[in-house]
Amino acid sequence: MTSRIQIKRVYDKAQTADGMRVLVDRLWPRGVAKEKAGIDVWAKELAPSNELRKWFHSHSDQYHEFTIRYRVELEERLSELQERIAELSQPRLTLVTSVKEPERSHVPILQRFLLAQFSD
Repeated sequence: MTSRIQIKRVYDKAQTADGMRVLVDRLWPRGVAKEKAGIDVWAKELAPSNELRKWFHSHSDQYHEFTIRYRVELEERLSELQERIAELSQPRLTLVTSVKEPERSHVPILQRFLLAQFSD
């Protein structure tokens, strides 16, 4: 059972308190060397689809709609994501992203989704 899932930008220094660090972006962050990122798992399958990612990029003022669409994507793919989700059920988990505003991105949506999966 995960007691804590935190969110960090990939540009923030990795710390031992982070626990398992999971990159949850579809694309590898520009200018970040893999050995310096401190990423344990790259779970790009948990990121929004390329179509949804591009849609949100051109409709960034529609965060609520993006939230709905992303949750639908996660729910529709839940059976294929089960193995990855089980792997992430750690005492400490840090979702890592390169987005400029993590609080207004897919990551808090994913965080709530994972917490709900782990509480089952």
